[in-house]
Amino acid sequence: MAAVRKQFIPCTLCGARLFKSFLLCEGFSYVRCAGCGLVQMNPQPLEDEIKNRYGAIREASYESGGNSYGEDYLAYELANEEAFLKLQLLALKDADFQDYEGELFNKNGSSNNKPRILDIGCATGSLLALLKDRGWETTGVEISGPQAEYGRLKRNLDIKSLPLEENHFPANYFDVVLASHLIEHLNNPAALIREVHRILAEGGKFFVTTPNIAGFQARLFRGRWRSAIFDHLYLFSANTLKRLLRENGFIIEKTATWGGLAAGTAPPPLKRVFDRAAKRFGFGDVMIIRASSVP
Repeated sequence: MAAVRKQFIPCTLCGARLFKSFLLCEGFSYVRCAGCGLVQMNPQPLEDEIKNRYGAIREASYESGGNSYGEDYLAYELANEEAFLKLQLLALKDADFQDYEGELFNKNGSSNNKPRILDIGCATGSLLALLKDRGWETTGVEISGPQAEYGRLKRNLDIKSLPLEENHFPANYFDVVLASHLIEHLNNPAALIREVHRILAEGGKFFVTTPNIAGFQARLFRGRWRSAIFDHLYLFSANTLKRLLRENGFIIEKTATWGGLAAGTAPPPLKRVFDRAAKRFGFGDVMIIRASSVP
């Protein structure tokens, strides 16, 4: 792993400066805030380092051939997008997305006033394409150049290639914002949440999906947990993520988790038992939170 410049930062959730060692991984580590319990890399890679890392992906061009890294990333997404889409739809179902979708369409009736949805980190746009077919006015944000261009060219989607805050969307514009497996990658997750709050219509819904550091697999595997990777600057629990959302203007409406045991780690009957228990008791490997904006 190439050396990167890092700096010590206060806790992004509570501002504390006291941390305890928490996870030792291969080549890096996580600490836990002594004040609020948020798990994070600290010292943390500088924001410029993160921008440079993802900038290489953003600047690759699908139409012009791109670079090998961008092409490999696109190939990986295309090979797995059917499975990823299935997981996204199951997560949204757990958070009652369909019920809210029905409410919006009933409210708008048959007029041209389609409900608006933004998917941040939309990859190749497979979910947006499905929602567009269901009548949504769709917009995506995806900084990976090859993936964004694929969605624009192959699926005729409106996908922006700049980070969320740099798109300057109108205030109170979207009825729904989605962010799946994104927030853990950001230097400043609170800034993204504040921007989502600004662009959401009053009462609009924010569906955020991320790995769950309080889940069974995280506790079992520790530094070998599959979500304890260098690209993840933060590892949230339901409690720390809900607090971050509340402190930036959201009301928490629903939390769901899933994934008791990873595939291949236990016989299928045992895995099914753990998976049902994880969903029921909230110790799943991944979580989704539905939050509503307030003025």
